[in-house]
Amino acid sequence: MNLLVFLFQVFVISISGAMQPGPVTATAITMGAKNRWAGVLIAIGHGIVEFPLMILIILGLGSIFQKPAAQISIGLLGGLVLLYMAFSMFKSSSTAAKYEIRNTNDGSAVLAGILLTASNPYFLIWWATVGLALATRAAQFGLHAFVLFTITHWLVDLLWVTALSFAAFHGTSLLGPKSQTIILKLCAAAMLFFAVFFIYNSTLLLIRT
Repeated sequence: MNLLVFLFQVFVISISGAMQPGPVTATAITMGAKNRWAGVLIAIGHGIVEFPLMILIILGLGSIFQKPAAQISIGLLGGLVLLYMAFSMFKSSSTAAKYEIRNTNDGSAVLAGILLTASNPYFLIWWATVGLALATRAAQFGLHAFVLFTITHWLVDLLWVTALSFAAFHGTSLLGPKSQTIILKLCAAAMLFFAVFFIYNSTLLLIRT
């Protein structure tokens, strides 16, 4: 397999993972309703966690994420973080009509990207399995290939969440404040679902161990 074929494989696998519904998707839509560039900021926050993680994974950290204790801890903590964000979204949905783009805090979008990435157990497990295999293969090509691999993977995430935030922004601009309220409530419900899902799965794993 040559490098170009490998990078295409990385692109396909990465986009299939990025397009899976999850907390980042819900947040990109929610914040995108107020700021078209929210997706870029979320992706930056995501990258702040993901770039160092890629290096640590290749150095052996992946085996830690495969241990039940780590999965339980990350799942429970991640669930609690998502619960807080879900209730915050529900609260803000009642005043969505008052939101303006100029009131959107860019730092909060970056922070959301960091928190959602670091507290998502399935993201970490993905890197401990599929991501580890890709990173290992990239390292075999050499340092330049590993750098291209990390950039390619992150650019896929950047493009996807940016597309979501742009779509949400233009959609709510056309449909008005009521549509923004509906989107906020739907995304809050999705966030609540993922919070319960994370906590439930972690509790099951705790019982079985």
